Amino acid sequence: MSYQAAEGRYEKMTYHRSGKSGLKLPIVSLGLWHNFGSGGDYENMKAMCFTAFDQGITHFDLANNYGPEPGNAERNLGKILKEEMHAYRDELIVSTKAGYDMWEGPYGNFGSRKYLLASLDQSLKRLGLDYVDIFYHHRMDPETPLEETMGALDSAVKSGKALYAGLSNYDGETMKRAAAILKKLHCPFIINQNRYSIFDRTIEENGLKKAAAEDGKGIIAFSPLAQGLLTDRYLEGIPADSRIRTDGRFLREEQVKEKLPKIRALNAIASERGQTLAQMALSWVLKDDQVTSVLIGASKPQQILDNCKILSAARLSEEELRRIEEIVEVIC
Repeated sequence: MSYQAAEGRYEKMTYHRSGKSGLKLPIVSLGLWHNFGSGGDYENMKAMCFTAFDQGITHFDLANNYGPEPGNAERNLGKILKEEMHAYRDELIVSTKAGYDMWEGPYGNFGSRKYLLASLDQSLKRLGLDYVDIFYHHRMDPETPLEETMGALDSAVKSGKALYAGLSNYDGETMKRAAAILKKLHCPFIINQNRYSIFDRTIEENGLKKAAAEDGKGIIAFSPLAQGLLTDRYLEGIPADSRIRTDGRFLREEQVKEKLPKIRALNAIASERGQTLAQMALSWVLKDDQVTSVLIGASKPQQILDNCKILSAARLSEEELRRIEEIVEVIC
């Protein structure tokens, strides 16, 4: 029997309009960057998707290279959608991206028209869908003309294979140039996906956050927990089963040791608020109206439930925000 979604799920979630577009996104979205590839437990993947949707999380975010191996996250979500959640397709936002290495040869990465449109076709086959709701260019391309890359996004939308266009990992200046091109093409570019957390202010420094607000574009933030730094995971040391021990691509032991005084100080503020450090870190990303949604990752359903508790949390006060800034800037 196919999965039956929980009644009242939409009453649990808050939805924000993405910039000035008509599309609303849940303030908490589920990212499938980790734990949906080969080696992952398929029953656990299903449980996480079901738990998310039961909490009103309608947005599932992917990229062509999410795995391991590249493409497997799309394949696994495609299987879940086909076998369990097909009745809810029109209630879901499914997004994917292309830009990083996907196949061998000169046409398998970056921002050429050849790569982007071929990648989208492959993604749709893996997902078993006729279209995705948002198709992103995943990173800036220093060699391909921006007009070509934006033209490919426009073609993806006008072909019916995507409903909206998005940009990921762009800086403010390049995003504004891209937005101007897409506006002339009458292509609905509505959202930027970028890394953002208490520990990573790149979108403030490179002008992306300001430019998105000026142009009426949404922002969805990934890595809001700084790859686990902004959790209680490392408060008492590095567990043997942590990703640092098993996969050092995203977080290294020296980073944890360097940030530990700040992590403990931030955790104290979170405790005063009745939140976990992870919950406060998510609340911080959503502290103003410039961020549409925050992307969470999860390895088990309970983490999704815990993260969704931010919906009932008080907004961070000006004093709390000041203290957080002081910790980030002052504590060594």
